[in-house]
This record gives sequence, C-alpha cells and structure tokens, in this order.
Amino acid sequence: MSDTPTPQTPSSSTPNAYLRTRVMTSSPEQLRLMLLEGAVRFARQGRDALLAKDHEGIYTGFSRARDIVVELMTAIRPDTETELKSNVQGLYTFIFKLLVDASFDKDADKAEQAAKLLEYEVETWRMAMQRLTQDRATPGLALAGGPGAPSAERPALSLQA
Repeated sequence: MSDTPTPQTPSSSTPNAYLRTRVMTSSPEQLRLMLLEGAVRFARQGRDALLAKDHEGIYTGFSRARDIVVELMTAIRPDTETELKSNVQGLYTFIFKLLVDASFDKDADKAEQAAKLLEYEVETWRMAMQRLTQDRATPGLALAGGPGAPSAERPALSLQA
C-alpha cells in the first residue's frame, strides 16, 4: 500500500468544483434560492427513505433539510420589517417541526407537507427575484436599502438574506 494520495478522477471532483463556482458567483438572492431548492430535495430524500425503510437515508435527508431550514431562519436580517420577519420565522419553525416529526414518527405525510411548503417558498422566492430584477432594470424605482426613496404607490421590497 502506498502513502501517496490517490488523485481524484475528474468525474468525482467536477460536481464539487461546479457547485463551488456556482456558490462563489451567485448573488445573495440566488444563494437563498439554492438553499430552498436543497431543502426541498433533502426533504424528499428523507420521505423516499422512509418509504424504503432506509434508516441512514432517513437520517441524512431529514438532517440536511433541517440544517438548511435553520440556516434560512437565522439568516433573516435583523432589520427586516417585524411582521414579515415574524411570519417567515413562524413558517420556517413550522417546517422544521414537520421535518422533526416526520423523522421521529416515520410519517411520510408530514415529510410531504414540509416539502410542499418548501416548494411554495421556492416559487415565492423566484417571483420575488423576478420582481427585484424588473425593479433594478427600471430607472426611478427604489428598493429598501437602495438609493432614493420608495415609491408612494407601492411598498419597498427588501430581498436580502
């Protein structure tokens, strides 16, 4: 046996390199979307593992989904409007509880409910990102935290994670 490390094959390092590049070049809004999509994927993996009675898969899927939900919850900026912050934290707390209950109770329905709520959050976030892109492209419209004052006709929009 040799003490020389075995070089990684391109196929095993390419996904990690791609992900690393994607993360390093993404905006905060895109990173939040990636986290939400990951939470959906891991919640579904946990649910699928429940159905297959794969105990390691149950643990891995639900643990990763819960970790992402906690990250999303703690990444909410402290200066976010109080009611919005409270509502989003309440939603993430509820999703977290569903994931915990799904894992411990071996309840695929709770896992599916958590995944559906996360999917809804993904779609909501995509719509918010579209609006942000449109607002940035339209001169004269200001966003919360940006230069200028918000328009009197519509409330300011802040999407920073």
